[in-house]
Amino acid sequence: MKTILETERLRLREFLLDDREFILKLVNTPGWIEFIGDRNIKTPGVAEEYIQDNLQTGYANNGFGLWLIELKATKEPIGMCGLVKRKTLENVDIGFALLPEYARNGYTYEAAKATLKYAKEQLKLDKIVAITDQKNVASIGLLNKIGLHFEKKLELTENDAVLLFS
Repeated sequence: MKTILETERLRLREFLLDDREFILKLVNTPGWIEFIGDRNIKTPGVAEEYIQDNLQTGYANNGFGLWLIELKATKEPIGMCGLVKRKTLENVDIGFALLPEYARNGYTYEAAKATLKYAKEQLKLDKIVAITDQKNVASIGLLNKIGLHFEKKLELTENDAVLLFS
């Protein structure tokens, strides 16, 4: 298990295949489905494929990716946060998602702020961007709080417009 960074209350580490039940739970929360989209991950086997094909491939190809957020005190997995290199974006972007029962405790802010610092200091990335659904008020607020500012509206596909922050 590779720990990437730690904050006062959290540990961010690479996802393992053993995290399939957690992934299954996270990607099927109402907030994930509304703002990120239904990834059609409905079984532990498909969750394992997602971890292998998306998350672990990102670590291998880029040296970074989306990491599991766990509470240091209990090792309870509560969400994900990290960096993604998408074909559709020029720069690396930061992404995050949390189980609803852990929202509004400052965990996402703590993880995102530490991830930005890691991106600048360890990975030497000059510019980090973020994309979010225009209706995702909580995400927009957090992006502003960690120092990213609205740049423009992007049309990813015909029916999918997002806001770009940098």
